[in-house]
Amino acid sequence: MNLSRLLLVKQNFPDRSIGDIPAEAARQLDASGFAGRVRPGGRVAIGVGSRGITNIATIVRAVVDYCKAHGLKPHIFPAMGSHGAATAEGQADVLAHYGIHEATMGCPVISLLDVVPLGSTPEGIEAFMDRSAFESDGVMLVGRVKWHTDYIGKIESGLFKMMAIGLGKFAGAQRYHTHAFRLGLENVIRSVGRQVLKSGKILGGLAILEDAYHNTAQLTPVPVEVMEKKEEDLLRLAKSWMGKIPAQHLDILILDEIGKNISGAGMDTKVVNRGVHGQYNPWPDTPLIERIFIRDLSSVSYGNAVGLGMADVISDRLYRKIDWTPTRINSLTASTPAAIRTPIHFPTDRECLEKIWSTVGKFNAEDVTIGWIRNTLELSPVLLSENLLPEIRKNPILEVVGTAQDIEFDAHGNLISMLEPAVLAHVQ
Repeated sequence: MNLSRLLLVKQNFPDRSIGDIPAEAARQLDASGFAGRVRPGGRVAIGVGSRGITNIATIVRAVVDYCKAHGLKPHIFPAMGSHGAATAEGQADVLAHYGIHEATMGCPVISLLDVVPLGSTPEGIEAFMDRSAFESDGVMLVGRVKWHTDYIGKIESGLFKMMAIGLGKFAGAQRYHTHAFRLGLENVIRSVGRQVLKSGKILGGLAILEDAYHNTAQLTPVPVEVMEKKEEDLLRLAKSWMGKIPAQHLDILILDEIGKNISGAGMDTKVVNRGVHGQYNPWPDTPLIERIFIRDLSSVSYGNAVGLGMADVISDRLYRKIDWTPTRINSLTASTPAAIRTPIHFPTDRECLEKIWSTVGKFNAEDVTIGWIRNTLELSPVLLSENLLPEIRKNPILEVVGTAQDIEFDAHGNLISMLEPAVLAHVQ
């Protein structure tokens, strides 16, 4: 199996990172006027989701401190639908892993699955809200605005989605995705979000935008009066910053890991060009990718392997780590059973590559084009096969680091990764 050698390639995206995140968060919140919308001494529920958002604990702590500075009584609650295996304990554990618990935040974390009905939308969708949030004097949402893995729209992932699927907990998430089968997910998110706003409980949200390196790039207070329109504007901006795999066509894409902490679909479908319902290459302006090989499951995905069904081959190592209870719950709640279909799998990385390369329409292994990333959050540096060098040289944001390296396997037949932090530090 004489596969092409690999080049370590840096993508020199614009660095939009905020230097002092607590100070910027405090500045934005002080200008928001959110505290003035709650009676003195009132209780504020701060909703936080399950995604692996950069600096999320720091940002949430800034919201807690803002509330306290204005004489309010904050608590944090998980706004994450069916994640954490759809249990109160599991959702609290997800937040704790991100450093969000009472000791670090200086306020209680209240995790419940109980919901309060908020009536039905004009489309006949019954809306719900986390009970601890509903019984507070006001709700603040903290979430990242970005593209969604299932569809293209003017509102995708962000505060509106958190108001709908996040605040609705397991009971709401299940119903909303069922309605989405007929109405489309964006329509459901907008409809339920508007119904939640009618409750009068939402004070506003702090929208987080990340750059292509997934640095915290912008913190924007979003008041309820303009939330829908403002989120559309923020999504357009976030999409313009999106990082991509720097190749027009790959025969094989290797991912070191997938996980719920990385993407709601385990891996960002708009990076790997797959659909959660099994579609190959459905997204425009995205590299054409023939085969996907996933090596492992993130240690902080809690065994949830949603997304493995979008791969063509996986390692037995990943397969053994799957906890089918949260994986099934998440997939069935989202009405995406194809996302957890089991691909073919083999004991070693070497076998996975040996079996899959000949399925891409090429007779010689050295002609196969390869891309390799740690996960879909980390798109610089990447590994690209040497046979892509003419294309690499045409892209002004790309920089080849070092010389081409042979693909190497350890004594067990597994890839020796050149993307591990310790290896990268040595190479660069």
